[in-house]
Amino acid sequence: MGPAGSAPVSLRRAWAFLTRLPGGAHPGDDREPGRSVPWFPVVGAVVGALSGTVYWALHGPLGAPLAAVLAVAAGAVATGCFHEDGLADTADALGGMTRQRRLAIMKDSRVGAFGVLALVLSTLVRVFAVSSLAATDGLIALVVAHMLGRTMAVAVMGAAPAAAGTGLGHSYTAHLPRAWTVAAIVITSAAAASLGLPGAVSLAAAASGAVLVGLVARRAFAGTTGDVLGAAEQVAEMAVLVSAALVSTHGWSWS
Repeated sequence: MGPAGSAPVSLRRAWAFLTRLPGGAHPGDDREPGRSVPWFPVVGAVVGALSGTVYWALHGPLGAPLAAVLAVAAGAVATGCFHEDGLADTADALGGMTRQRRLAIMKDSRVGAFGVLALVLSTLVRVFAVSSLAATDGLIALVVAHMLGRTMAVAVMGAAPAAAGTGLGHSYTAHLPRAWTVAAIVITSAAAASLGLPGAVSLAAAASGAVLVGLVARRAFAGTTGDVLGAAEQVAEMAVLVSAALVSTHGWSWS
């Protein structure tokens, strides 16, 4: 049965993999986890809607800065800091002098100075970018950011080779349904672009961030890993929110 026929199962597996929220566990055959990959952007959009709703609801009572902090925190809690962990591990690994050393550092569960710095910068960039937006604009931007973040991680997964023949990233890449994955990337990208100039700029920014991460990974690790995909998601998410803040300062609105 292909991804279309098992859509509810694949969606629930994607939900269980990418979030810590209830409703995702499914006791089925998971020998081909890559079948859930086309649903990653959908899960991202839902997480973004949760984060964005927090910002929209608290923007008035608490003000933009505190609402932005809580919105970004809501997204991180919902995913168990899954992508943030990948960003930190990738940043630490880039400090290694050889490919083998970098991959070894990436597998180390401890967080080093580069990882801490990456997490701090990622959090600050997202909070300040979101806090510059009006309530409704922030809601839409967060949905798009989380959706495109997962979309670009999926794109990097499909376009770049795995750095090693084992690991979580390889287990998903090995069973990737190419046609459905391309369809998911095209549909979510088109959805973002349909939102006018802010959406088109955000799509370009997210894609640029993903390409940058992919190029760095190819040079540093000779391919991608699960942590690199997490870093790609975070960089794309930041790129979308920064671009949203940029177009907002020039008078363009999402709503």
